[in-house]
Amino acid sequence: MTVPASPVPPDATPLDLTPLHPRLLPREGWLAVAVFVLLLVVAIPLAHLVVPEGSALHFGGFAVGLLGKLLCFAICALAMDLVWGYAGILSLGHGLFFALGGYAMGMYLMRQIGSDGQYRLPMPDFMVFLNWKEFPWHWALSDSFVAQMLLVVLVPGLLAFVFGYFAFRSRIKGVYFSIITQALTFAAMLLFFRNETGFGGNNGFTDFKRILGIPLNTPGMRVFLCVLSGLVLLGLFLMSRALVQSRYGRILQAIRDAESRTMFSGYDPVAAKLFIWTLSAMMCGIAGALYVPQVGIVNPSEMSPAASIEMAIWAAVGGRGTLIGPIVGALFVNGTKSVFTVAFPEFWLFFLGALFIAVTLFLPQGLVGLARLVWTRLRRGRA
Repeated sequence: MTVPASPVPPDATPLDLTPLHPRLLPREGWLAVAVFVLLLVVAIPLAHLVVPEGSALHFGGFAVGLLGKLLCFAICALAMDLVWGYAGILSLGHGLFFALGGYAMGMYLMRQIGSDGQYRLPMPDFMVFLNWKEFPWHWALSDSFVAQMLLVVLVPGLLAFVFGYFAFRSRIKGVYFSIITQALTFAAMLLFFRNETGFGGNNGFTDFKRILGIPLNTPGMRVFLCVLSGLVLLGLFLMSRALVQSRYGRILQAIRDAESRTMFSGYDPVAAKLFIWTLSAMMCGIAGALYVPQVGIVNPSEMSPAASIEMAIWAAVGGRGTLIGPIVGALFVNGTKSVFTVAFPEFWLFFLGALFIAVTLFLPQGLVGLARLVWTRLRRGRA
């Protein structure tokens, strides 16, 4: 007896996953990179350290600190774009990975305070206040800069890997995955609020003095951290660009658009999604580590559900699936937030909600999509 062959779906033809672009960036892209590096490495340090404060060209300390924060947020937006824009995984828990990287850096910075705290003892003030006699076990390597920098990426990466392994193997996706990631973040926030965990409770870590023995509150260190944040953002952007243009990037986009067809073609969606999910978490950890010494504090509020939702908003506003779009979105939204929270603090959340709704309804491709549309029409008009 002959068994009839099972019908093959009409869209189940093998996928063409050859890389699309032979070059990492076009000529205009490399020119933009050169301008960015020139402004970041030369113009901003000169404007802050050399130009007198009374001059109109002076770049003040507040502006340097704000720019550094925005660049860290841009790294988070880039990480969000990799998982949401290219793999179709909407995470509402990336604030957890950002905070874990920040806490890993904060632990080292707290040890750098030494005996300069309020109680003049070699332990952080909150531990002295709680009458702790020795450091908890997870503080064992906190006095080593190298060890803590490894933990900046290893802790978020390991947590993301374990969580993603079970979630993706269970084929949890869509809104269910988003809800679970938000629940994970909220649970971690409640845990870090507890004093007995050894993370400073509600107040978190603050009052940092120095890093690698160098004082933090100096113009030179302020500029250095800002420049470092920008260079890390650039490096991660180029890495992400190479990744999404590779064969692996094509597989990610195929999973996003038609996961069942991709699986039928012989590719493993679990492994592909797990890698990009873990990499994205590690990128957020790096952003958190750069963020903490510039703002001078880290506490459980960084894990709040609102913080993770904002990261998704940055990607949506800028234009997800473009890499540069979420970076623009993070800079635009947080720059606008800095203005609105000073001029109209009571209206900021209403503006943010209205912006997200407007972009969703009228600009599905975000600000970058709008810019491309305007540029195309201008070129057609000239022709």
